Amino acid sequence: MTIKRGPTVRRRRLAGELRRLRERSEMTLEEAAEKLGWSPAKLSRIETARVGLTSQDLVHMLDIYDLPEEKRAGLISLGRSARKRGWWDAYADSLPSDFPAYIELEADAALIRSYDGLILHGLLQTDEYAREIMRAALMGLSSPAEIERRVEVRMTRQELLLREQSPLRFWSIIDEAALTRMVGSAAVMHKQYTKLLQFAERDNITIQVLPLAKGAHPATSGTFALLEFREAYDPEVVYLEGMSSSLYVENDAEIYLYSLAFNHLQAAALDPEESRLLIARLAEQASREQ
Repeated sequence: MTIKRGPTVRRRRLAGELRRLRERSEMTLEEAAEKLGWSPAKLSRIETARVGLTSQDLVHMLDIYDLPEEKRAGLISLGRSARKRGWWDAYADSLPSDFPAYIELEADAALIRSYDGLILHGLLQTDEYAREIMRAALMGLSSPAEIERRVEVRMTRQELLLREQSPLRFWSIIDEAALTRMVGSAAVMHKQYTKLLQFAERDNITIQVLPLAKGAHPATSGTFALLEFREAYDPEVVYLEGMSSSLYVENDAEIYLYSLAFNHLQAAALDPEESRLLIARLAEQASREQ
């Protein structure tokens, strides 16, 4: 399986454009590398976004590919932005080392389709629910201050769903086991269910519940998220989160398997209205138990 840590969105975009320019110039990787005075391995790493490149190297490539001056400004600007820091970098000391890369992918995504089998997706969590999840996951190895910074990051990420202009489209299939798992207390769960119901009312968010009664399904191996981007030259990415690291699937055939699995889950799950009614019943039950 082709799994690796993902590069930033802008670096992927720049890499794709440079690869297309080379192909348009009818050069093989080896021919272009020879003209650039580089090894084919270096050029391959740039074209697959495994490494970034300097402004000087970028201009050198555009010269080799004979790109007209009037068409260079956009790519040069993209090259600069690929090296810019995002709001999430301010929290780098409190986040797993590879998580800022995912946050950037998430920030540039147009649609995320997610299956969550153990806990609710971070984009849907309340701060209390998120805090309880993080305390349990970190097993006392992090300070309360660090946990609070991570909660703050999670709440800031949710602005993608709430912004007025081009909000992120989000389709969440939640396993009933994740929905009914007691996290914190009945009061915490009541607030979480209420937030889910509020999110479900938004046009850009679809929530479905996969009932336990459906039994085995294609995603019994675990949670995953499919990220799609606005630009046609930005390929989809599958994100897999582990206990100590995050993995990315970028191979087309493997992405297709996850997309097919999501379609099966979508067909097996309750429809959005039935899911809303189930969540409302759980909210009412949690309210009585507070």
